[in-house]
Amino acid sequence: MVQCVSKVTPEKIVEVDDVLDKFSIYRVYHLRVMALTMLAFASNTMYCSNYVFAAENVDYRCIEPYNNMSHCASNASACAEWEYDDPNSFVAEFGLACQDWKRTLVGTVHSFGYMVGLLIVGPISDRLGRKPAVVITGVLGGLFGLLRSFSVWYWFYIAMEFLESALGDICSPTYVLTMEIVSAKNKLIFYLYCSLGYSFGGVILAVVAYLVPYWRTFLRVLYTPAFLFFFYTFLLDESPRWLLIRGKKDKAIKILEKAAKNNKKTLDKSTLEKLSCQETKNIKFLAILGETFKSSTLRLRFFVCLVWWTTSTFVNYGMVINSVSLQGNKYVNFALTSLVDIPGNFLITYILIHFNRKLPLITSFVVGALLCLTQPFVPTDMPWLSITVYMVGKLVSSFYFNITYLYTLELFPTYTRNSMHALCSSLGRIGSILAPQTPLLLPIWSGLPSVVFGLTALFAGLVTLLVPDISNDALPDTVREAEALGKSKAAKSQGIHNEGFDSSQL
Repeated sequence: MVQCVSKVTPEKIVEVDDVLDKFSIYRVYHLRVMALTMLAFASNTMYCSNYVFAAENVDYRCIEPYNNMSHCASNASACAEWEYDDPNSFVAEFGLACQDWKRTLVGTVHSFGYMVGLLIVGPISDRLGRKPAVVITGVLGGLFGLLRSFSVWYWFYIAMEFLESALGDICSPTYVLTMEIVSAKNKLIFYLYCSLGYSFGGVILAVVAYLVPYWRTFLRVLYTPAFLFFFYTFLLDESPRWLLIRGKKDKAIKILEKAAKNNKKTLDKSTLEKLSCQETKNIKFLAILGETFKSSTLRLRFFVCLVWWTTSTFVNYGMVINSVSLQGNKYVNFALTSLVDIPGNFLITYILIHFNRKLPLITSFVVGALLCLTQPFVPTDMPWLSITVYMVGKLVSSFYFNITYLYTLELFPTYTRNSMHALCSSLGRIGSILAPQTPLLLPIWSGLPSVVFGLTALFAGLVTLLVPDISNDALPDTVREAEALGKSKAAKSQGIHNEGFDSSQL
């Protein structure tokens, strides 16, 4: 068994990035991982957005009123019997006439459950491993989603919606695994291909909704295949980075050798035995997380990342809620909304490859802010221009959302990376909770929501100045390596690089 050595001389250190750098992402091993990841991301899109079709709005009317008072503005109980345009709809089967808040609550509960779930799934991923977290969340998502389809009680449906988003979201651990299984120079392009799964998931969701209009059958068709994620236990490998920082160097080497064999490459055994290994398996999780927050540098980064996430969720969801509904076929429109992300993803990936992280993020925040601040002042007799400015602002907001997702991941050390990413993402969902309230600003001034979005994005752009820039730096494994990000190479080599996690300090 290969032993883990936490401190070795710099001459003998071999970083896992040096080994991963030898692999091409276009060979068998990484192409298989890419395909499995795309399926996971596709399911994430379908599960996060299916309530749009499952709990869609349906017109209804009172056919047996009491005392000629059957309007919802009066009293929902003023009607003895309601007639629904679609008697088999979610609204009709749960009798939600004049209770539209119960229909929209489905989406709100899903967002809240996702916020809570990130605080659960992140630690599970850091403690048990990326692969177990992927399998557990994938299967649980299918279970709770399928149970929803059999619900005969509205509040049971809501409870299952919450549990599915809290315990069954596969996105977070899959994303971290995707970033950790390739070298720093390949992670952007590798994730670009994997992220196409989100767009494919949106298209599949629209097609299934069109072919299977009955909401119960619709949910069963979507969620039953999720049980196949159990087979990821055999099809997917653990992150070598996670194994190394957990002291499981022998298992990490086996995975790297397997990847080399699949890709028809030969790795030097002596090189693998010199892999840098920072063992933390005997340290309590809260103590490790506490070590991250002991660093004033990482505490500042946490605050900045929290601003990024809150702004991204607030502006993105807020602009969707306040935008004018598109005319035409709803299924086609939904599919196109997903497909337009594909060229956008290629564009933002190209920008990140050539312009690092900091400048693109600041630029997208500032440009998005200016577009939001400008939109209310566009002449009302030029609706095409107003819509164009609004939609370009929405596109730019998706740019800084994507950069935020990646940038946050790169700023923290391996042993708390998923937890810190999940914590920032979870608390940042406050933005998506506040976003539905922005229409309340419309009576004050129709342009006020856009102005609020713009000022929020401008503030996020300014606080970005407080974090270091990142290009092709290797992902930091320890607190000291994370603190050294953005510093000169000379500074990194002065006793900082690979000193590891010192459990004696706890």
